[in-house]
Amino acid sequence: MQALPQPVTLDQLRVDDAVLAARGDRRAFERLYRDHVARIFTLCVRMVGERARAEELTQDVFVRAWEKLEQFRGNAAFGTWLHRLAVNVVLNDRQSEKRRRDRHDDGVGDMDALSHGEVRPLALPELGIDLEAAIAALPPGARQVFVLHDIEGYTHEEIAAMLGVGSGGCKAQLHRARMLLRAALNR
Repeated sequence: MQALPQPVTLDQLRVDDAVLAARGDRRAFERLYRDHVARIFTLCVRMVGERARAEELTQDVFVRAWEKLEQFRGNAAFGTWLHRLAVNVVLNDRQSEKRRRDRHDDGVGDMDALSHGEVRPLALPELGIDLEAAIAALPPGARQVFVLHDIEGYTHEEIAAMLGVGSGGCKAQLHRARMLLRAALNR
């Protein structure tokens, strides 16, 4: 009696697409793009808080993925590898943006706003609770730690390594994010 062939799982097909894409198969890469673009876009929106910027970063992620496909070893699922690449792209963009701002902004406007007690309110719709809007309104550091920890499931140590800060700083930012969200959602 001859053994029946085992069915191919979806994960095996995805690894095959990643292998084919790494060899230059554009159709395989297009399939990977279609399979993962929504999740990567959602991650980018949550981390940066702006849809337009998230669209740009999503495209950057897939350009980088195409350029770095030969580095994909298949030790983890392609989606996991791509997710980590996306987090790195967003964090690198944030650091680049901070350097650009530091070069071109003397910070006077920020100090004036603080001295006048101006606080940017969280923008929530008057009808119902919009958690995405509340997350988007968080300060960038708190938002990124909140998304990475509470939504994406990274540990404080992993986040600290990604952001180049101590785990205590991550915990403080997470606490700050949760308090701001709680205040916004209780309005």
